[in-house]
Amino acid sequence: MTGASRGAGKGIAVALGAAGATVYVTGRSRSPEASPHGGTVDETAAAVSDAGGHGVGVQVDHADDEAVAALFAQVRKDQGRLDILVNNAAQVADPAPGGFWERPLSAADLITVGLRSHYVAAWHAAPLLIAGRRGLIVNTGHYGAVSYHQGPAYGAQKAGADKMAADMAKELRPHDVAAVSIWMGGLDTERARAAIAALPADRRPGGPRESPQFTGRVIAALHASDLRMELSGRSLIGAELGARLGVTDIDGTAPLSLRYEKGGPPELHPSLS
Repeated sequence: MTGASRGAGKGIAVALGAAGATVYVTGRSRSPEASPHGGTVDETAAAVSDAGGHGVGVQVDHADDEAVAALFAQVRKDQGRLDILVNNAAQVADPAPGGFWERPLSAADLITVGLRSHYVAAWHAAPLLIAGRRGLIVNTGHYGAVSYHQGPAYGAQKAGADKMAADMAKELRPHDVAAVSIWMGGLDTERARAAIAALPADRRPGGPRESPQFTGRVIAALHASDLRMELSGRSLIGAELGARLGVTDIDGTAPLSLRYEKGGPPELHPSLS
């Protein structure tokens, strides 16, 4: 589980732990002061164990290829196989006003840690997933792949991660390894709460938000489902996939799809089947 010190990554890791998984949790933070939103890989690993799984915190900068290689070498040594890779690590910049040319160039770092990093992690994970004989790669996605959200770097990262999953799925299909992108809705994370609180009251979004654990529940159900290979290659709206698999959020509610508000995934070209 990459990028899991906090937010969506932490929630997904904890949900996988609740399903009984051993979860290797990666992130850069070993001190809560490393981010204004708090959170560390060790805190997430402990939460995974508390949920019923076994959490292993590993400090990894996903911009460092050697550190990523060492992570998967550790997984190979400890486990000899891998069942699920969830790519969530992303160098997300805080929203800023103006056009993309007026924002810091560092916004493009999301294409390095958020797109290239997904490729590198999957490159190392693929042999271990093949050895496990029932593998699954998940890229965390968003409606920003097809509609405007936070600017060009964000859109390129999300659209690229979708296409990457589709192409990887085609090459992994003979090995019974699936790859998908799962679009998450508005999440109730530390970052989101801070951003919403900073908005004027009349601009704050209303309505329920998905828990970070919901996507993890969906991933666990997909891995166990007979639909795993049938859906391989697709970009899937988490709320819709959850409904199909009978998965609810932690409060028992069913998150709503935003397909008709923010768009839906495109159909795959026949060459990807």
